[in-house]
Amino acid sequence: MIVRLLMFAAAREAAGRNRDEYELATGALLDDLLTAAVGRYGDPFAQVLATSRVWINGDEPPGGGATGLHGDDEVAVLPPVSGGA
Repeated sequence: MIVRLLMFAAAREAAGRNRDEYELATGALLDDLLTAAVGRYGDPFAQVLATSRVWINGDEPPGGGATGLHGDDEVAVLPPVSGGA
């Protein structure tokens, strides 16, 4: 199955791209995708991921990293942002 990973702000910077696709086995979990992403993008991405929220199809995953993924899911990595005056 194909799952899309969307990366914003610091996650985009660490990965060097704003989106990617992963082919995962049926029954894969969110943790499986995130482990594959860290393997692809390295330690800088892992550091950003440690402080980020991760959503599946616009919602927080009910089971955290143990949430099952489905084909055509979009997983977004949302690092904390700062700013304002």
